[in-house]
Amino acid sequence: MSLFIIGDVHGCFHTYLKLLDHWEPKTETLIQLGDLIDRGNFSPLTVRLAFETKKVFKYSVHFLKGNHEQMMVNHLKGADKSNLWINNGGKEALAQFKAQNLDPNFYLPWMESMPVFWENQHVVVSHAGFSGIGSPLDLDNPDGVLWNRKPLINLGKLQVIGHTPLLDGKPEYQSQSNSWNIDTGAYKGNCLTGIKLKKDGTFLESISIPTDPKDISDANQPYAGFLKNPLKENLRM
Repeated sequence: MSLFIIGDVHGCFHTYLKLLDHWEPKTETLIQLGDLIDRGNFSPLTVRLAFETKKVFKYSVHFLKGNHEQMMVNHLKGADKSNLWINNGGKEALAQFKAQNLDPNFYLPWMESMPVFWENQHVVVSHAGFSGIGSPLDLDNPDGVLWNRKPLINLGKLQVIGHTPLLDGKPEYQSQSNSWNIDTGAYKGNCLTGIKLKKDGTFLESISIPTDPKDISDANQPYAGFLKNPLKENLRM
């Protein structure tokens, strides 16, 4: 199976649905590299869709943990003493969950169990990438795969990351580290990007969907009852 890797969604539900229209479940493994939540207007629906997608496509879909999922987990477990998540989109996300009559704690075990990377012999995917500084899988390491913003090391295989928005809205390949950054700033009004690769890391194409204004406009707040079954209505089985 080839790979379809999607960057930081940040609650941009409608944009995410449009990008998922380009996924071929029968021939492509879907990997989302973290930060499904907050910033945009539809975090609860984005989380619910991802959760249901994973249930249906158990072995061919992988949702990785981003730093915003980790911040949400910390908050829900009472471990966020400095209100880091609340001050970085969490306050608005919790209000959205309340408006949708969805309990964020229902998704806590799933989010807590999310892997922090996915790899095969040729490709490794993580939220922020491998810096070579400290333990890369330490959830609190500022230079680890959840938080790193330093240059990446070359792992001898292709890295695909997000986390650091590209202001020009274009995915970027770095030859020195053999890596792609595909965070094209969906919540900033740019676009949401997915990249398609052969399983050996050979580039096939990138697909960028302009951010749907509903996902970021203050005038379009989430409302209860939207898309009662988004999986059935929007994913090709």
